[in-house]
Amino acid sequence: MHWLAERLLKTIRKQELIKAGDRLAVAVSGGVDSVALLLLLLELRAELGVVLSVAHVNHQLRGRESDEDAQFVGEIARKHGLETHVHEAPLAQAHSGIEASARKLRYDFFRHLMQEGPVSKVATAHTLDDQAETVLLRMLRGAGIRGLSGIHPRLVFENRGEVVRPLLGFWRTDLENFLQERDQMWREDSSNCDLAFLRNRVRHHLLPLLKGDFGTATVENLADLAEVARAEEEHWQSGHPEVHGYERASLAEKEKLAVGSMMTLPVAAQRRLLRGWLEANVDNLAIPFRVVEEVRDLATAAAGKKLELPGGHWVRRTQRDLCFDKTGSRSEPSSNNYEYHLPVPGQVEVPELGIRLQVVLVERESVPEDELYGLLDAVRLPSELIVRNWRAGDRYRPAHTKEAKKIKELLGDRHITGMGKKLWPVAVRQGGDLVWVRGFATPAEFAPPQGAQRVVWIRVIPN
Repeated sequence: MHWLAERLLKTIRKQELIKAGDRLAVAVSGGVDSVALLLLLLELRAELGVVLSVAHVNHQLRGRESDEDAQFVGEIARKHGLETHVHEAPLAQAHSGIEASARKLRYDFFRHLMQEGPVSKVATAHTLDDQAETVLLRMLRGAGIRGLSGIHPRLVFENRGEVVRPLLGFWRTDLENFLQERDQMWREDSSNCDLAFLRNRVRHHLLPLLKGDFGTATVENLADLAEVARAEEEHWQSGHPEVHGYERASLAEKEKLAVGSMMTLPVAAQRRLLRGWLEANVDNLAIPFRVVEEVRDLATAAAGKKLELPGGHWVRRTQRDLCFDKTGSRSEPSSNNYEYHLPVPGQVEVPELGIRLQVVLVERESVPEDELYGLLDAVRLPSELIVRNWRAGDRYRPAHTKEAKKIKELLGDRHITGMGKKLWPVAVRQGGDLVWVRGFATPAEFAPPQGAQRVVWIRVIPN
């Protein structure tokens, strides 16, 4: 038995990821990691007592190359006499968050296989390198302990089945060497070299820099950090009912949080309680650390004080509680508000401003110098944006600024007043993220990467 197979067997048994009788589908993209996982599990099949099959999702993002990946995976499965579950899940290039969207489609398919098909578990080939990249990405985005827990060894679905990741402690280079020893080919995904993706910049630039300057142990240390954070998160989820009391409250009571009892808790517990309470009351609310701290400050303020949250929601301090204030919501109708759908690329008239907004994909060098600050990365934009006037609670973080500020404050800093201020246009993607505000620099997470030739330019054209 190969030493990698022996180590994998110990990992599976120690973490109880796979048990005898499991009908295990191995998610195989054709890349080095997934092909290596399949061959290692084939070597362990009798020892584990499992029934193996292969699952492959074709997103058709790379045209013929994607079809060749699917053909390659099918050939490997046939060579070893394995059943293949193939799913066609096309994904448009212009779609927002290609990686996240593709992942959702894959996991929807895995869920379907386990709930409707002949599979009880799915194994994916995430490695130690993937774990380090994920932790770094989340650190860069300002994650808390939950985010730093990275990729979990198992993901249990609510109704039936689970996804297991037995290679999280394995180096990608060891898997490459294993396949080379076996004379087993694999496929290279050309999109993994596309530096338009933040993960690829972390993989090809940041991690090699860290390993070169601080040693290869850097990667292991990042993976260890994920393990520590995951254990901490599990402890908080199961061992501290004081931060989950709101979950048992009625719908009406859930909108209130008793300040007195909260303030008796340690600061760490206060933060967890507040984050959970906010998430329970507002769907898809982005809650950075700064927002949690502002709500904590509100808890010590005088009764009657209010705080605007991202997305236009309000929290009010009463005599005893923090409450969601429905009367202060941005959902209040206004005859001056406007909202239009803007295709990417495409254009839309905004009669309230007497302008037309046009989204074009152009060469960077063709954009006037005084417009370069507002360029966007095509990869990170959806196929459609919402153009509207800003609303109460909207926040925006122009590039090279320390933190996001309310649009109201940004416009005030420039002495923009009156109806011009109220009607100031912004562009929003699904989920509420502001990607563009007229006259302000693009946020770093939506700006084109350095060296990008093709960029998105939102032109403001007077009628």
